[in-house]
Amino acid sequence: MLAGVLISPGHLGIQEVERPEAGPGEVVLKVEAALTCGTDLKAFRRGHPKMPMPTLFGHEFSGTVEEVGSGVDRFKVGDQVMSVHSAPCNNCFYCLRGQQNLCETVMDTKVLGAYAEYIKLPRHIVEQNAFIKPRNISFQEAAMLEPLACVVYGLEQFRISSDDTVAVLGAGPIGLLQVATLKAYGVKKVILAGRHRVRLDAGLSLGADTVIDVDRSDLLKEALAETVSRGADLVIESTGRPDVWESTLSMVRKGGNILLFGGCPEGSRACFDTTRLHYDEITLKGVFHFTPSAVKKAYGMLTSGKIDVKPLITAELPLSELPKAFELLMAGEGIKYAIIP
Repeated sequence: MLAGVLISPGHLGIQEVERPEAGPGEVVLKVEAALTCGTDLKAFRRGHPKMPMPTLFGHEFSGTVEEVGSGVDRFKVGDQVMSVHSAPCNNCFYCLRGQQNLCETVMDTKVLGAYAEYIKLPRHIVEQNAFIKPRNISFQEAAMLEPLACVVYGLEQFRISSDDTVAVLGAGPIGLLQVATLKAYGVKKVILAGRHRVRLDAGLSLGADTVIDVDRSDLLKEALAETVSRGADLVIESTGRPDVWESTLSMVRKGGNILLFGGCPEGSRACFDTTRLHYDEITLKGVFHFTPSAVKKAYGMLTSGKIDVKPLITAELPLSELPKAFELLMAGEGIKYAIIP
């Protein structure tokens, strides 16, 4: 079969690789749609500590069951399926303490290779984090399950009220998905700050109440003006830049929360004013990945129509044009591209 392979940073090719076969408890999907994402773009730009190269590439997908292994009774050939690319072991130190996103094996047993004609789901994913795709959503929308699960897990770390003001820093795919999720939660005021008019316009279509173009405006001045100079109840960092991490402290209110979502380059350092952290009781919270409960909530939001992710998908491209998709993203064009093998 044909598959996208990340050979080295900046070097992505389409290669012939062995087609997977379903073992006991496993399922092979014919990939119907795979989505580009910020993590893949970062890996393409600079490499990734969890993706030794060369590697099969892509992890947001949906598809049709092509083959089922022995012992699988939840799915049959022909079923339309939406899934994420990992699942916890449920036996390690972290899993037993309810921190399944930090499972000791979750990154070692994840599945990559969504930019391909077929992908195999191992038993632990089939049993925990794969679901039937209803007919009311497209394969492209269904492939949004993984990033939405990450967003849901991050927001679950706080008690968010409808009367909160939330500032989202970063208008990439995750920042936009956070806007849509916050509005689905009923948050009345969501501020989105970022670059590129097309992305800010997408933020407005997803429900953002105010957008701030950081290339044309004073971000801090405008953000504070939107909060009566008090600061936001929750500030979400979704750029993965240490300088933006540091700027969050100037935009949050006393007693407020900061969600550090964007992953920075390995070895990055950020500095924060300890006086503000201490005397204003600011909470800084880093988040990573998702739990099975977050996946189920994301599945419910997508399949019920509670959240509309269509504005995030810029265009469809065939697998042969996967390198073009990343060239466009590198140039700041588009939001997410749906790769159709």
